[in-house]
Amino acid sequence: MRRDVLPTPCYIIDEAKLQSNLKLLHYVEQESGCHILLAQKAFSCFAVYPLIAQYLSGTTASGLYEARLGHEEFRKENHVFAPAYEPGEFEELCLICDHILFNSFNQLEKYRSVWEKAKVSVGIRVNPEHSTQGDHAIYDPCAPGSRLGVTAGNFRPDLLSGVEGLHFHTLCEQNFDDLLSTFSAFEEKFGKYLLQMKWLNLGGGHHITREDYDVEGLIALIRRIREKYNVEVYLEPGEAIALQAGWLDTEVMDIVDNDMKILILDASAACHMPDVLEMPYRPPLKDAGRIGEKPFGYRLSSRTCLAGDVIGDYSFDHEIQIGERITFEDMAIYSMVKNNTFNGMPLPAIAIQHKDGDCQLIRQFGYEDFKCRLS
Repeated sequence: MRRDVLPTPCYIIDEAKLQSNLKLLHYVEQESGCHILLAQKAFSCFAVYPLIAQYLSGTTASGLYEARLGHEEFRKENHVFAPAYEPGEFEELCLICDHILFNSFNQLEKYRSVWEKAKVSVGIRVNPEHSTQGDHAIYDPCAPGSRLGVTAGNFRPDLLSGVEGLHFHTLCEQNFDDLLSTFSAFEEKFGKYLLQMKWLNLGGGHHITREDYDVEGLIALIRRIREKYNVEVYLEPGEAIALQAGWLDTEVMDIVDNDMKILILDASAACHMPDVLEMPYRPPLKDAGRIGEKPFGYRLSSRTCLAGDVIGDYSFDHEIQIGERITFEDMAIYSMVKNNTFNGMPLPAIAIQHKDGDCQLIRQFGYEDFKCRLS
């Protein structure tokens, strides 16, 4: 199928770029001896799990549904972390996961009899109290008052019986230097406990497949950790796996004028790329620039009723026409898993562009997908 006949809006997975990312991550695994896991909270398009499973060691989940997805569709190592577990779901998690992480010693002890009987490997998430996020506290697990991870002051070495791993996750779209400084803080506070562990999970947020990432530095650090502490090392990136490996194709439905030309798209920031409003950020747009960089400037907006459903201001080399298709880049990560049907907006279709350029439509959504969420 040609890409220009796919329905819009449509998320399109770039198979070639996805495989390129995976090859680099597999290189890190081979050279360092670590295990890299797909963090499904960032990317859960299970149609490409068979491809990802050729290169990575497994998946990690944020709860029961993601854990079930990894168990059913990926079929390799299956890890899970949640700030708290319900009794019914925890029993099922023990059947489908090989590693379970707790956010507190309260939760560890509450379920001790269950996980000890199930013989799963359990770990504790810790908080190194080392912030590297700048002003974005919403993405900073080390921010004051954070609920994520046990601080050194609240750590309970007397309750470590049976605990096999430690975990910290403090990064978001960051390079190796922030991991290195965070590990130093972690080692200072928790290194003595690592000596009695079997594994260490360095969490996610590592932008390993970004062009400027210090891959060799990462490999050297992992080797040093494994040699010094005799532990297996896990990383669980989400974005790095599908970074720059997808697009969102959308169509211009109308053009209105209010001091500037405003494009009404069949895609929405609020519904189809919510991080635009939550972070916020300006998504990259193919063949476009900032206002003033190119001759024709437009505000890109949506057909929802939300006045602030604005994607951003862009400029183009040519005058945009109603019915024209435009393409947002780097849309495989988070946008697909966080989308919603506010205003009754249809969810975008999902397609894969294979390495030969041919496109395969793998899913379309309709009224029933909207209706079944509500009653």
